[in-house]
Amino acid sequence: MAHPLLVNVVDLVRRPGSERQLSTSCTFAELDVTDQRFVATDEVRVELRLDSLSDGIVVDGTLVVPWHGTCRRCLNDAHGELECEVHELYQHTVTDPEAFEMQGDQLDLRPMVREVVLLDAPLTPVCRDDCAGLCPTCGVDRNEVTCDCTHIRTDPRWDALSDLHGQFPSSD
Repeated sequence: MAHPLLVNVVDLVRRPGSERQLSTSCTFAELDVTDQRFVATDEVRVELRLDSLSDGIVVDGTLVVPWHGTCRRCLNDAHGELECEVHELYQHTVTDPEAFEMQGDQLDLRPMVREVVLLDAPLTPVCRDDCAGLCPTCGVDRNEVTCDCTHIRTDPRWDALSDLHGQFPSSD
């Protein structure tokens, strides 16, 4: 059985200016992605347009990628779906250093999809944008409990200036 991201493009190669839509999905296991941010059985949804040029094929579209991780602020589970934009070039004879190489009359989109997924997925995820995180003093999850700790954040490098404050009259 052929992989859904191994696409026969003989008709596109022979007719520059033509296009084709590709709508499919594949699992992270099929992409050989073994990153802890992804579950092997989760599916990446692929919506692409292939446009034929005289020297290659332009691939544009989106990937919808589910991800999982640990929130960097509160250490709870974090997950979501990421929509990744795709703008890539495939060429038989690679003249553009950013292009992927075409193998005969087939495009193997797996390396490109794998690269986009790994580069776009969050390295330091948050469970939600307004996550309050853990209290640095008592350690409670400030999303669930309000603590009475006082949090004075000062950079010790500014202490000398703080000492000068009050030594000069106010210009009010």
